[in-house]
Amino acid sequence: MARQLSDLIAPGEPEQIASGLQFTEGPLWHPGGYLLFSDIPADTIYRWEPGREARRYIKPSRQSNGLTFDPLERLIACEHQGRQVSRIVPGGAMGTLVNNYQGKRLNSPNDVVVHSNGSIYFTDPPYGILPDLGEIGFFGVYRVDTDGSITLLVSDFIRPNGLAFSPDESVLYIDDTENRHVRAFDVQSDGSLTHDRVFVDMNVEAPGSPDGLKVDVEGNLYITGGGGLWIVEPDGNHVGTVAFPELPSNVAFGGPDNCTIYVTARTSVFSIQGKVAGTKVW
Repeated sequence: MARQLSDLIAPGEPEQIASGLQFTEGPLWHPGGYLLFSDIPADTIYRWEPGREARRYIKPSRQSNGLTFDPLERLIACEHQGRQVSRIVPGGAMGTLVNNYQGKRLNSPNDVVVHSNGSIYFTDPPYGILPDLGEIGFFGVYRVDTDGSITLLVSDFIRPNGLAFSPDESVLYIDDTENRHVRAFDVQSDGSLTHDRVFVDMNVEAPGSPDGLKVDVEGNLYITGGGGLWIVEPDGNHVGTVAFPELPSNVAFGGPDNCTIYVTARTSVFSIQGKVAGTKVW
């Protein structure tokens, strides 16, 4: 039986927890009990914790976008201005993890997720650069293995953006903002992707296109897109959409039970209460 939105989201309006920002992205809950998020034009990663206002955590961030952790809980960031994926180093600075493919500079890494084996998967659309600055000639999805080697996985996206693994890491979901849909790929034992298919079509009249996405422990997807935050079951059924006062860009689970849903939305950050915990973010 298809689920209802009320099965997954508690009643109540979104709570604004931060405001007065420029363009928020990349929410990430830290196990220490606080939320990190990027403000791209402000060149800043902010830290917010309950009962306190958001404050600067890293500046400059080289216009970071998506954020995650590796298995050692080291911060990883996709940088628009830096045109790289970076990782925090001792002392608190963000050091280069990867910035090129076959000697050509990346476009502007956008979002990132880490497999439990330590491999890092990221998307590389051109949002952070001028058209004449592109060197690669396509907008790819890549894997960076623990030895630092980079592998191109998919090169036919128009605008690859948010991505997330299924709970058992057998499927990788990646959205294409331009095509307004989410694709699904089977993850092979060597980290490669096969069985490409469109998982959910998000081409609706409401403003907004698929951007960030996360998955809960039951395999439901939470995708920012047209009209708000979409919730989609593992079979592709669209359960419903949660509207926000501003158009959402990305989403993360957090809080003590990992059931609070944090949504970055233009100049603000909001929270709503979910009923199913999110998958662990390495």
